[in-house]
Amino acid sequence: MDNLTSKEKVEVKEPSTENKKNAYETENFVRIQDYTGEGYKLRESRPETGKLAEEHRGEIEEAVQEFFLSNYKTEVIVHNIVGAVDGATVFVESVGEPHFYTYAIISIDVDSGTVETDEVWSEEGQVENAIQGALYAMIYEHEFATLDKYLESILQNHPVVGVPVEAVEKVGGSGFSSSVYRTSKLGNEFQGIYDMYLENPEISKEELKKNLSKADFKPNQMLILIELYMKESDTEPDHAVFDKIVSDIKEMEGIPRGAYTIILNDNLIDKRRGIGTKDNTLESMNPNEIIKE
Repeated sequence: MDNLTSKEKVEVKEPSTENKKNAYETENFVRIQDYTGEGYKLRESRPETGKLAEEHRGEIEEAVQEFFLSNYKTEVIVHNIVGAVDGATVFVESVGEPHFYTYAIISIDVDSGTVETDEVWSEEGQVENAIQGALYAMIYEHEFATLDKYLESILQNHPVVGVPVEAVEKVGGSGFSSSVYRTSKLGNEFQGIYDMYLENPEISKEELKKNLSKADFKPNQMLILIELYMKESDTEPDHAVFDKIVSDIKEMEGIPRGAYTIILNDNLIDKRRGIGTKDNTLESMNPNEIIKE
C-alpha cells in the first residue's frame, strides 16, 4: 500500500543526488555470491556491437585464440565477449601455466555488420603484465600455495567470501588471479623472464627464477591485492576481521615477496562496473601497503 502524500510523491519524481545514487544502487548492486559477471558494461559501449559480436561468436573466438598463439605463444579459452564502442572486448583465460586472465579487443564495423577478424589487438602492456605476473606465480608456486592456504582458512573461519570464480573468468581480466586476490607488476624487472618465456614456452621454472634473481627486483614492484566481501547482506565491513588479516600478512613468513593491499567490502558489488569498493570499504593501501621482503 502506498502511504506517500502527494507532496512526497513530487519529491520522489525529482530525487536528490542521494536518492539518485540509491536508485542506481538498487538497480545495479547485487550480493557478491550472486555475481556472475552478467550486466557488466564498458564505458560508451554500443548495443549494436554486442549483438553483432554474439552473432559472430565462433569467428571471434577463433580469431582471438589465433591472436594469442601467434603473439604470445599461449593457448586461451574465451569466457566472455562484451560490446564496446567500435568492437568487442574478449575476456580469456590461459590454458595451463603460466595461468592468467586478460582480454583482447576485436574491431566491428557496425555499418556493414561485419566482424574484422584480422583486427585483433590488446591495450599496451595489458597482456604482457598478465603473463609476467603469472610467470612470477609459477616461479614462487610454494609461496603462493602458502598464501592460498592461509586465505582458505580465513574464508572457513570468518564471515567473509571472495568473488565467484565465474565472475573472475567473465570480467576479471586481471592477470594472475584467484577469487580472493590478484597480482600486478610495476617496472621492467620482469621483462627478462617474459622474453625467455616467449622464446621458449617450455622453459623451466628454475631457469626463470635464476634470471629473475639477477634482475634484483624490489617487493614494491609486485603488487598483490587481497579483496574480500562480507558474507551476509546488510553487514558493514568487520574491523576485527580486517585487522586480523592485516596483522597476519605483516607477520607471516613464506608468502610471496610483494606489496600487499588488503580490501574488505560489505556484501554488495556494482554489477555494471565489477567494483565492490564504496565509502565504507576498509583498505590498507599506499602509503600503508604491507611490504614483504
